Amino acid sequence: MTPSVAKAVFALLAAGWYVIRFPYARRSARTPVARTARGLREIILLSISLTGLGILPFLYIATGFPRFADYAFRPAQAWLGLLAAIAALVMFRLTHKALGRNWSVSLDVRENHKLISDGVYRHLRHPMYTAFWLWAVAQALLLPNWVAGCAGLVGFGVLFFGRIAKEEELMLESFGGEYREYVSRTSRIIPWIY
Repeated sequence: MTPSVAKAVFALLAAGWYVIRFPYARRSARTPVARTARGLREIILLSISLTGLGILPFLYIATGFPRFADYAFRPAQAWLGLLAAIAALVMFRLTHKALGRNWSVSLDVRENHKLISDGVYRHLRHPMYTAFWLWAVAQALLLPNWVAGCAGLVGFGVLFFGRIAKEEELMLESFGGEYREYVSRTSRIIPWIY
């Protein structure tokens, strides 16, 4: 693998992400929101994540900025990044397929929202976050730049740790004992670990 191919893999990861998400975003937009936790805090968290997972890596791919943070390209590392990118897309697809119209980019519960606990949600409460962590790892492995490569880990990390408690609180308010029982038998993002 070469640096150019690694950058292309990252760009294809982002394109694949969009192709997977677009039809689900259109479908879910037709289902009214019954309860939300949107607000300024949510907008800030999403903006930080977008900067780390999108803006900084694509700025690096397009311009090479910031060059001072470059390090030697390692093909084996980039191949691992390709595997992480594939895993991210697979997980992303599985989560969207399982959620259907229940999906939302923000902290929303839609009308007639059901607690999804089958498919990829059988063992994980937040497999979409698992997919994003895999994206961030792929980015760090594919882009040999300490800033652009690691920006996804930082940007998404801020979103994840700033949002997870609020999301679980919203789910508990919406689904009560059913969600409490679901929490007792599942992990957040890594099966049987966390």
